[in-house]
Amino acid sequence: MTLLAVFQQAQGLIGVALILALAWGISENRRAMPGWKWVAGAVAMQIAIALAFVRVPAVWRAVGVINHGVEAIERATLAGSSYMFGYLGGAELPFVLKPGATPPMVIAFQILPLIIVFSALTALFWHWGVLRWLVNGLSWILRRTLGVTGVVGLNAGANIFLGVVEAPLIVRTYCATMSRAELFAVMVLSMANISGALLVLYATTLAPSLPDAVGHMIVASFLSLPAAILIARMMVPGDPADAASEEVQPEVHYDGTMDAILRGTMEGVQLVLAVIGIIIVIFALVNLSDQILANLPLVDGQPITLKRTFGWLFAPVMWSIGVPWDQSPAAGALMGTKTILNEYVAYLEFAAVPQGTFSVRSQLIVTYALCSVANLASVGLLVTTISTLAPNRRSEAAQLGMKSWIAGNLASLMCGAVIGLVTPV
Repeated sequence: MTLLAVFQQAQGLIGVALILALAWGISENRRAMPGWKWVAGAVAMQIAIALAFVRVPAVWRAVGVINHGVEAIERATLAGSSYMFGYLGGAELPFVLKPGATPPMVIAFQILPLIIVFSALTALFWHWGVLRWLVNGLSWILRRTLGVTGVVGLNAGANIFLGVVEAPLIVRTYCATMSRAELFAVMVLSMANISGALLVLYATTLAPSLPDAVGHMIVASFLSLPAAILIARMMVPGDPADAASEEVQPEVHYDGTMDAILRGTMEGVQLVLAVIGIIIVIFALVNLSDQILANLPLVDGQPITLKRTFGWLFAPVMWSIGVPWDQSPAAGALMGTKTILNEYVAYLEFAAVPQGTFSVRSQLIVTYALCSVANLASVGLLVTTISTLAPNRRSEAAQLGMKSWIAGNLASLMCGAVIGLVTPV
């Protein structure tokens, strides 16, 4: 391996160092921060998880089984959407396509229904105890390895499957009394991850251009847990005496199987409507911004656009986590879209980039870096959720809102850097 290849392989260490330095620099109490041995252990845990999933064939094959399960859910969803929406939902076309034309792909009718079906399945498996067992197991592992409290551990486990609104509901009773550090950790965990329903949605969007997209999304979800806990503890340290190994029980209950299916379905419908509304508004705002920027002088013979601006701003960040410099502007544009606007819009743009824009390794780094809901809209959603669950913490949640946005993005960038470290150049 040449010296250049060695540098490229280890390039992500620059990003990890910068992320840790920034988290330390904006910490509320640097004296109360965890020791650097604990920080190194948390980073090593992320690298170990990435190596286990990506480099151990047996583990990756196990993830592939989940991928087949998701494909089955996609086929089942298509059966429902095609019945309801006809050819717009994926049914057979009632007309003959022109030569060279492709069948219509209507996101709202063929892709977004996955959210509804997966939301219903999540509620059903929670009621049957399958997800509760998995969440409690993850909580136990995190309490034993990273020393988090029971509340943080339980919320962390729930964030693998639930979204920015649903995950805090698991610990709703504790929201009013948990420490400031615990509250911030709960907020960062929500920001640094995606729900199971969104995981399926994003993976389906990327599947045509990224093989095993579901598997990589699952790995990203697991990587984000130690990354989020690490960044949260550095930025808002807690009292070490608060750490406990007590087991906290989740608080979401259903009255029966049918109640779980109905409530899960309705929650999925609400999420679909929210996604549709957000995408319409964001695309409109981006278009308006581009119309305004078009009045500025040309740069390199091309008009200034929001995407190009994001590319310039975030290119150094993406380079630091392992993306080659010639690919960094394109990666930076996607990261800017995700951070400021919305991660699904970023994934839609990612799926549409011309072939050859990114190397295979860069494609993985970008996929992992985008895999979180840490955008400005989520800040308002999360603060509103916490304020509703614990009105006495409204002011504190508002103070921590933008910090959780920063921390969530740092955590997802760290995930991108870590996957770059274990992926061959």
